[in-house]
Parts: sequence; structure tokens; C-alpha cells
Amino acid sequence: MGHIDGSIKPQSARQQSLDKGATPADAGSPILSGSPVHPGSFVVTNRSVLAIAVPMTLAYLTTPMLGLVDTAVVGQFGDAALLGGLAAGALIFDVVFTSFNFLRSGTTGLVAQAFGRGDALEEQAVFWRAVLIAVIAGIVLAALAPLVAIAGQKFMGAEPRVSEAMGVYIRIRLLAAPFSLINYAILGYVLGRGEGGLGLVLQLVLNGINIALCFLLGLKLGWGVAGVAWATVSGEFLAMLLGLAIVIRRFRAAPSLPRHRLLDMAAFLRMMSLNRDIMIRSFSLLAAFALFTRQGAQFGTVTLAANAVLMNFFLVAGYFLDGFATAAEQLAGRAVGARAAAPFRKAVRLTLFWGFGLAAAATLVMLSGGANLVALVTTSEEVRSVADIYLPWAAFTALSGVLAFQMDGVFIGATWSRDMRNMMLLSFLVFAAALLTLAPAFGNNGLWAALHVFLLVRGFSLLTILRLRVRTAF
Repeated sequence: MGHIDGSIKPQSARQQSLDKGATPADAGSPILSGSPVHPGSFVVTNRSVLAIAVPMTLAYLTTPMLGLVDTAVVGQFGDAALLGGLAAGALIFDVVFTSFNFLRSGTTGLVAQAFGRGDALEEQAVFWRAVLIAVIAGIVLAALAPLVAIAGQKFMGAEPRVSEAMGVYIRIRLLAAPFSLINYAILGYVLGRGEGGLGLVLQLVLNGINIALCFLLGLKLGWGVAGVAWATVSGEFLAMLLGLAIVIRRFRAAPSLPRHRLLDMAAFLRMMSLNRDIMIRSFSLLAAFALFTRQGAQFGTVTLAANAVLMNFFLVAGYFLDGFATAAEQLAGRAVGARAAAPFRKAVRLTLFWGFGLAAAATLVMLSGGANLVALVTTSEEVRSVADIYLPWAAFTALSGVLAFQMDGVFIGATWSRDMRNMMLLSFLVFAAALLTLAPAFGNNGLWAALHVFLLVRGFSLLTILRLRVRTAF
């Protein structure tokens, strides 16, 4: 496959030995010092997988914690309209920012490849290109905040007080757009170098400040929804300052980046193509879950609520699986950059091994204790009884989805984004067909079956393409 700098051949006997699985010890990198890591000399081990997956799993789990804190703070005011406005505003915000997730994942893949082939200047160039895109897109989003708020209010069609709270939240929180997108680029760069520990530190700082200010501004000062939104703006800004300070300090110790390298149009176009494909993939994923929710609503309010409760189990399992998908991104990208076939194959095998193990454990937990978890989430006896019926379907989503998670990580790291996009679109079409066929015939059982079909087609279609790609990539 092509690289930013064109086709690059192995540079030495050391590089060639990687294709035979040469085994210098995998080097870690200090979190703050930026000490150089010998990029080509690595083997993929359980330790190297876990060194990325474990801290990033912990980091990803801070996100739902933040959502719970936001809800708890606003909930103390005892006003359902405020809670509804917060939930609706957060939903609109999530849809908007999911569109820009490519700034994290795309940067990870490109940096990992540059790291793998020992191109320190290209690591810097990828980072600053991502920051440039983040600044421009962030300023545009912040400027469009009033229009986004109005569009969101019309889309939700909620009662006036809910719409008012929602508008306040969106208008304030979108002011953080430039900071949030730069943080995506920083995290992408850090993970591209395999520094899961630093990624965890940055996420803990971001969400820790956010949670502390949420209590201070939202609850103690009584700002309510506005306080929660300003807490997010402050947390994103301070985390951005910390991340930039760490990265810039590291770059100062490295060779300076020529301007022509940064503004390389071919590299920019490659990054934009990668980002476009990841964006299409993200929209297709959102569309599939939106269709799932819409179809569930056709079966009645109680079934809709039960499905929403059960989907939370899948989403929580997804946060754990995302940690190993992130490990797959970095290790696969690094191996592609180094033209190292043996580490690539081992990265795929080990991340799948750990992913399936974790998914199996999550399934067992949900099958054995899922009813108790449902009872914790909702007090409605009707919703509990319906959720218990469909609990096994939800429990097995972790197993049917693990291959899709891991393959996404591998393809993002290898920057085979066109294949990932095409297989996602194919999977979406199969899902829609399954939905139209199974849901009318089998009701909510058919709806959950269609979701499993979607997850399985995503995973196995990418696995099939992977076998073809590996034959030509190395």
C-alpha cells in the first residue's frame, strides 16, 4: 500500500529481519519525557497488547462516569425538564462530534505507521495536520452553535422548557469544539506511538477536571445545565493545554519540521481521504443503531424502554472491547509502517484472543447477573419483565461484535479505510434487509437477531478482506 512519502522499502538488514519476526525486546516510552523508542525493533507480545489496552479501557470507562455525574448534578434540582434538556443536548452533541472521531482514529493509524518505519518528522507532520483540521473545524462548529441548537430543538420537538435547557447546553458546550477536536488529535498521536499510559493520564485529567467543575459550577454555584456545559468547556481547554505542552516539549527535542513537509498536499489529501472513509463508517454505524431504536419504538413504549436498558449492556462491553481495538490500531499500524508481516499477524491474533476472552466473560456476567443489573437500572416492573425476556440476545452481542471491533482497529491502524467503509456499507444494507425480514415475522426477537446479523457481517466481511490485504501489503 502507498505511504505518505511514497513507496518506502526496508532500509537495512535490521528492517528486513522484522519480516522474519526478529525479536528485540519491545520498548516502552516514558510518559512525559518523550525519550526515543527504537521504532522498528519490536515484537508483539501479550504485554505489549495489554500495555495499550488496559489503560485505554480505563480511560474509555471514564466517559460514561462523566455522563452519570452530569445527570446526577442536574437531577439534584428535581426538575424533569432540565434532565430532559441535558439528555437531548448531549445526544445532539454526540452525533455532531462522532462525525469528527476520525481526528483520533485516523491520526492514530498514520502516526503508528510513521513510528513503525522510524520517520519522526512524519509523526510531527501528521500531528500538526490533524491539529490544523481540528482548529478550522472547531471554529466553524463553535460559530454554528446557535444554528445547531435550533436544528436540534426542531429535531427533538420537545416541550418548551426542555428545548430551552437543551439550547443553553448546546450553545455553551459547542464553544469547546476547537479544544475538543485538538484533544482528539493529541490522543491520536499519543496512541499512535503506543503510549496508553499517557492516553490514560490525559483522559483522567480531562474528565477529572470536568467532574470537579461540574459539582462546583452546576451544583454548588447553582448554575444547573449551564454549569455542566461550562465544566466541559473548561475541562477540554485545560486538558488541551496539558497535552500540547507535553507534545511540543517532545518535538523541541526532535529535528525541526520543514514547512514543506507539513504542507505536503499529497499527504493532506491522503489524510482527508482516510478521514472521509472513517466518517462515512461512523455515520453508517449511527444509522444502524437509530434504525434499531426506531423499530423498537414500533413495538410499544415498554419494549422501547427495555431495549434501551439492554443496549447499555452492549455499550458498556464495547468500552472494554475498544481498549483492545485501540491496541490493534497501534500495533497493526506500526507493523505496516515497518513492513513487518510477522508482528502484524501476531497483533491480529493476540488482540482477537484477548477480545474474545473479554467478550466471553462479559457474556457470562450478563447471563448470570443481567436480571439484577436490569433491576438496578429501572424500577418499572413492566420494563424489567420485558428486558428479562430479551436479556440473552443482549448478553451475546459482546461475542457477536468482538470481531467487528477488532477488525475495525486493524483496518484503521493499517489505514485500509476504503475497505472498512465499503464493508460497513455492505453490513448496513444486510442489516436493513434482515430488519425488514425478521422484525415483522418475529417481533422484538427478530429485531435483536438483525442486530446480531449486522455485527457478524461487519466482522467476517473485514476478516475476509484482511486475508487478501495481508498477501499484498508485505
